[in-house]
Amino acid sequence: MQKPFSTIGLIGKPRHEGANQTLAQLFYWLDKQGFEVLIEKGIAKELGCTKAEAVDLQDIGKRCDLAIVVGGDGNMLGAARVLARFDIAVIGVNRGNLGFLTDIDPDEYETSLKKVLDGEYETERRYLLRTEVHRHGELKSHNVAVNEAVLHAGKVAHMIDFEVYIDGKFMYSQRADGMIVATPTGSTAYSLSAGGAILTPNLNANILVPMFPHTLSCRPIVVDGDSEITLRASCNSTSPELEISCDSQVTLACLPGDEIRIYKSPYNLRLIHPKGYNYFEVLRSKLDWGSKLF
Repeated sequence: MQKPFSTIGLIGKPRHEGANQTLAQLFYWLDKQGFEVLIEKGIAKELGCTKAEAVDLQDIGKRCDLAIVVGGDGNMLGAARVLARFDIAVIGVNRGNLGFLTDIDPDEYETSLKKVLDGEYETERRYLLRTEVHRHGELKSHNVAVNEAVLHAGKVAHMIDFEVYIDGKFMYSQRADGMIVATPTGSTAYSLSAGGAILTPNLNANILVPMFPHTLSCRPIVVDGDSEITLRASCNSTSPELEISCDSQVTLACLPGDEIRIYKSPYNLRLIHPKGYNYFEVLRSKLDWGSKLF
């Protein structure tokens, strides 16, 4: 029976001893089983591994059937924004803190990955958000986010004025430190810290969470995942510099008067898990929820 994966890409957490150790072990374990293994070039240089071909993320997306990310959720987010466009299967080995997306235990990766490589796995699709900055009707910049897109001032703790539209319909104006627009994947990240609800990954919905709003009656709101969300920065804003942050990793500059459009990307992350994966078990573990009473 033909196995589902033949070429595997390894992506890691830069300058992390534990991640590098796991990556080195993973490479020799996969190589011994006859898989073709490519290593992201920045990590290959750190490992000093000359046996494997060192490539960039785009090449891993083009040439591999499976990418294994060894690190934390931040490493998964960075890889996902690139790999999503190639529809490659992605799985994570946790060498970070929480590990909502990188859920395989690094001390037991052989047992879990062997079953996955034999075809025993579950697949879920996590959609991305495309974020665009428009100025005077012209597209100035764009990027994608797996977790969230955040409008905020260039200065820390600085209130800004903006309007929010859903599918072209005015919802409200806002005075706040900013606005978080999060996917279900991102609902357990920055959005959760700001008081937003947790959205299960199967939902087609986004949550808008104002950051420290001036109006106390303003609360998070969940909207349809296929809606286009528009944030219009006030021309009279006291902050001359605004920013849009994608997953806290990519920043797009914007100015008062700019229009920020946020909508579902045509690409999504094909995230895979070992058989028996349970999202609620992950929540209980990571958020320290109570266990069953009987």
